[in-house]
Amino acid sequence: MARDLNDEQVISSRDELVGWLEDGCKPEGPFRIGTEHEKIPFYRADCSPLPYDGRPELGGAGVRALLEGLQAASGWEPIEDAGALIGLYDPAGGGAISLEPGGQFELSGAPLDDVHQTRAELDAHFAALAPFCERFGVDFLDLGMSPLWRREETPVMPKQRYRIMARYMPSVGGLGLDMMFRTSTVQTNLDFASEADMVAKMRLALSLQPLFTALFANSPFTDGKPNGFLSMRSQIWTDTDPDRTGMLPFVFEPGMGFERYVDYALDVPMYFVKRGDVYHDVAGASFRDLLAGKLPQLPGEFATISDWANHLSTIFPEVRLKRYMEMRGADVGPRAHILAFTALCGGLCYDREASAAAWDLVKDFSAQDRDDLRKAAPRTGLAAKIRGRSLLDLARDIMPLARAGLERRMRLDQHGRDETQYLAVLEEIAATGENLAQKRLALYHGAWKESVLPAFRECIY
Repeated sequence: MARDLNDEQVISSRDELVGWLEDGCKPEGPFRIGTEHEKIPFYRADCSPLPYDGRPELGGAGVRALLEGLQAASGWEPIEDAGALIGLYDPAGGGAISLEPGGQFELSGAPLDDVHQTRAELDAHFAALAPFCERFGVDFLDLGMSPLWRREETPVMPKQRYRIMARYMPSVGGLGLDMMFRTSTVQTNLDFASEADMVAKMRLALSLQPLFTALFANSPFTDGKPNGFLSMRSQIWTDTDPDRTGMLPFVFEPGMGFERYVDYALDVPMYFVKRGDVYHDVAGASFRDLLAGKLPQLPGEFATISDWANHLSTIFPEVRLKRYMEMRGADVGPRAHILAFTALCGGLCYDREASAAAWDLVKDFSAQDRDDLRKAAPRTGLAAKIRGRSLLDLARDIMPLARAGLERRMRLDQHGRDETQYLAVLEEIAATGENLAQKRLALYHGAWKESVLPAFRECIY
């Protein structure tokens, strides 16, 4: 998320929360698609992480200097937290850059018409970063988890919300701090036309998240060695605050809709309430109390629209609902994989025929089936099985559906090519059964001579 909101419009009822979500419905014609990705910066000189203020012996340039350089070059507006520059946003609505807790750079892309525009957005982003990376001796890893540094070696960014989260995380899970400080993901954001369309897309998306995890698995190293998983990033989420994570079985129950999601979100404990520039630590408190003006930590304060939007941003299921839908099951990877994730989600969810055919493949999964796949995919990837069939079998059924959906979308680039070009890396994975994590583990045991240091030369943008 790029920045927390500060809208002072008071809300006083559950119905207003439901209405706020419902207002996200878009006309079916101009559905747009957004892409967010995180990446981990490091110094080329010694493969060490980038602190916020930099290291004097390496020229002093750190995360803040990168942001300052980008701000000067782009003209984007600053996002500050207690006087610290923590992000940038395009006032024309062209996206934003923000910092994750351990210094991961996140590009929150704008809602765009097609994957071709996403490619142009990514190209422009990396072109803007390039001169500062050269000047400061910095690169970015394209892995889903930092492969070398221990958690205590990872820098901490100066954001109030992250300090609150870091205090709370150890009380509700064993790996929440690893999630915050050491992982990187790619996310695709999709529109919905109506409540029924939202429910259909959410059910399909949740059913496919284990497949997405397996296809995009790219975090097999931790603390300088293999960690026993193909997607350690995804595994970490299984031990990170069960109140706000997981596969949302209620989505598949009768009566699912905006009201049901609001009731779920209201049951998720809060982290903070933002008033002006101050984040008040209310970790563990109930949003219902804030709605009623009875929050013990802030007596007499009532919930605002921004409180609700900020609270929804602190819920982390595999598919998250805001005024759009977020696909959250994939590790970040090279640029081609970022584009492939956006194309895959668009091909399956923005074409009625593809969506219906994909749903036919997964509609009989039980809640237990989905949960079992969610638990198996981080370790065994495409070999994970459900009802005698592997995720690789499912991938080989799904990829032609996504391709056909993109062909029917007929979104062409300047060379007359449609969006199917971006599926190539996934079609190779489905053909060979080997995902990126497996390829990089093979390098570790082969050409890398059981060292992760070559990743800092070969697994970069």
